Amino acid sequence: MRTSVENVVVTQDGCRLWTAGTGQGEPLIMCHGGPGLWDMFGDLAAVLATRMRVIRWDQRGCGRSERRGPYTLARTVQDLDTVRRHFGWDRVAVLGHSWGATVALRYALDHPDQVSKLVYVSGTGLGWDWHEHYERNFAARLGSGQARLTELKESARTEAEDRELAILQWSADFADSGKAVGYAERMADPWFEVNYECNAAMSAEPRLDAEACRVLAVPTLIVDGAQDIRPRWAVDSLHRALPSVTRVVLRNAGHVPWLEAPDEFSSAVLRFL
Repeated sequence: MRTSVENVVVTQDGCRLWTAGTGQGEPLIMCHGGPGLWDMFGDLAAVLATRMRVIRWDQRGCGRSERRGPYTLARTVQDLDTVRRHFGWDRVAVLGHSWGATVALRYALDHPDQVSKLVYVSGTGLGWDWHEHYERNFAARLGSGQARLTELKESARTEAEDRELAILQWSADFADSGKAVGYAERMADPWFEVNYECNAAMSAEPRLDAEACRVLAVPTLIVDGAQDIRPRWAVDSLHRALPSVTRVVLRNAGHVPWLEAPDEFSSAVLRFL
């Protein structure tokens, strides 16, 4: 078993970020989803660390990192660069999931010379046109759980109820309804308080545009789960804009493909990297 070594990285403005590194080889930094959540890549990192050096981190204000702002995409990108420099690497591969895919893409756009390859997992593309479709898909996938979701959202919640709310929401992200709650519970272990302030601030920021992506020479892998309730056509414009891109669609996976299709997902990522 490979041991994960935890480190604290201090940013330019003094914010303390949790990181964990495992494995040996070419470096890969992983950017978790949210905004306002924390690293949930433990299972995936263990697989990828058989071939490379994997660094996980909790973004500013999230999980095990210090709970302080400012909460902006620009600051998060600066923090990611601080993590890279802390470990002494000139160039790294970067993998981002969901919101983290936006972070990783923005980092590659701002620091192309520091990124060897980019893995864009379950991202939502360049605009907001997808969101209305996502809401409809979410309600359909959640089904009878919608009543409990509404009850939890409208109440003053305990920590246990906050966790219940998150598990209920996340269960809609999986294609296999029979295993969805179990997968969501794995994502919630360990449990940290969701940073709703961070989520609101960064969700309100403008989206990336296609023009900036057309000049990105960094080789990019887009990985989608075909059963993701965020419509995958939202990523099509990004796919068309990137000049050096490969796309893999996993037929039986939803928003968290390394849990539902672990072998297919890890094989695709390792082949690319």
